[in-house]
Amino acid sequence: MDPATGPTLLGFDVFLVGSILAGIAAASVLFAIYTAVTIKDPMSKRVKALEGRREELKMGLVTSTAKKRQSLVRKNDTTEKIKDTLGNMKVLQQSQVEVVQQKLAHAGIRNKELAIVIIGLRAVLPLLFGGLVFAAVFLLDMFPDWGPMKRNGALMAAVFLGYKGPELYLGNIAKKRNEAIRKGLPDALDLLVICAEAGLTVDAAFNRVAKELGRAYPELGDEFALTAIELSFLNERKKAFDNLAYRVDLDAVKGVVTTMIQTERYGTPLASALRVLSAEFRNERMMRAEEKAARLPAIMTVPLIMFILPVLFIVILGPAACSIADAFSGGIG
Repeated sequence: MDPATGPTLLGFDVFLVGSILAGIAAASVLFAIYTAVTIKDPMSKRVKALEGRREELKMGLVTSTAKKRQSLVRKNDTTEKIKDTLGNMKVLQQSQVEVVQQKLAHAGIRNKELAIVIIGLRAVLPLLFGGLVFAAVFLLDMFPDWGPMKRNGALMAAVFLGYKGPELYLGNIAKKRNEAIRKGLPDALDLLVICAEAGLTVDAAFNRVAKELGRAYPELGDEFALTAIELSFLNERKKAFDNLAYRVDLDAVKGVVTTMIQTERYGTPLASALRVLSAEFRNERMMRAEEKAARLPAIMTVPLIMFILPVLFIVILGPAACSIADAFSGGIG
């Protein structure tokens, strides 16, 4: 070994690798301290989008400044080009655009123009990923040990990933967002009951709940704040509640929306109806927790059989097996 260089492990300098890992660890500690000390408001970025929606409803315009209008026009020009291209390729349907727009709304993305981009990516990414895998596997022969089945399987997997990738990404974001909203919905209903009993109007109650729950449940606070804005400016209050049910893919939210619409139409007491819904949602959450707890023994069976029982047999039967082996070896000797 050259004395000028340090010891090596698997061809890598141990001192160099250790220095790099120590630097990464120090940077991670500093980042953890920074994130723990720095307090960020999760609603700060969302308030800007809500203010834009308020200006849109107030003025009846898409934006309030000429600069934003120009940028939006350029974005619309880009999406229109993509839309025309997809239309010429006969792969674009209005029903398909509406489905993607609703998925974007479920993921918390307000810009409906991105639906055209998502559909365009679903048309382009399979060709891109499939072409890259075809070139790497068939033309460049980067994996010579692979047989025809593995090569064709990798090509099909790349094409499938390119087609389903954007949809899976949106679905993952929407799932996490819906779960966060589901956790905070019973607390939000309790606050709505308190606000209704205090004499606040529906839009003021939604606005108050959004401010109180903005830090704990930013997704739910965002939706309630947007609903409060639409309740204040839309001509039909039912439309604001329908928009809430459109943006959130939860049956519980749809039940709340139905209750709010019925109270608006028939004048039934809002506090009593929301109190019943809150109790129902809390019971549902408790039943979901009990269901997970009931599934736990069946889930633990596999690791118990694979990891715990073999070790237990070795500990219990190992000494006896050693004694028997020693006895037989002594007898033979």
